[in-house]
Amino acid sequence: MLRTGSTTRSSAAPRFLLIAAILAGLVIIGTGAFLFLALRDTPRGAAGTALASAIGGPFQLVDQNGKTVTDADLKGKWSLIYFGYTHCPDACPTALNDISIALSELGPKRDAVRPVFITVDPERDTPETLKAYVTSFDAPILALTGTAEQVAKAAKDYRVYYAKHPEAGGDYSMDHSSVIYVMDPQGRFTASFTHESAPEQISERLKKLIS
Repeated sequence: MLRTGSTTRSSAAPRFLLIAAILAGLVIIGTGAFLFLALRDTPRGAAGTALASAIGGPFQLVDQNGKTVTDADLKGKWSLIYFGYTHCPDACPTALNDISIALSELGPKRDAVRPVFITVDPERDTPETLKAYVTSFDAPILALTGTAEQVAKAAKDYRVYYAKHPEAGGDYSMDHSSVIYVMDPQGRFTASFTHESAPEQISERLKKLIS
């Protein structure tokens, strides 16, 4: 009897994992469709739609100087929020560099936009590590970290996927979605880009949104 029960659970596990993977895929596809709609060239972006309140939410994290930062502290300016990690080899530095270039093309509107980098690797990305990392980009990036639970909550509210990927030798990397979220001065989701969006595309879209 014990052997039979063990076999049943064993055979059910792969089916459960398959169903979970399919459901996760559908969520990602659905989110992608929403983000595509948010990229449409409308003056107000996603403002006034259900999507504006579906992405984002309250959080409490710590910046690169050890200061507590909440979502309320971001209000008053437009925010470009990107989730990544300092050991990222490609998508993260590309996204942050493109954000820096885009901001430099905004002219007098540059001060109206705040770039924000939230780590998905709080185990390694301490405030000190983040501070050293963001200084390599030509933009006043606000870098945020926190406990694993605090980061997980923020990522969940922004519909961000991330997972630890073990590597040879005991090291690890982080798989994660790569989206730049545009939040308006009231903290509402307005538009999005990816790390593949050209700086010119980002700056032109921001100019239309800010004006």
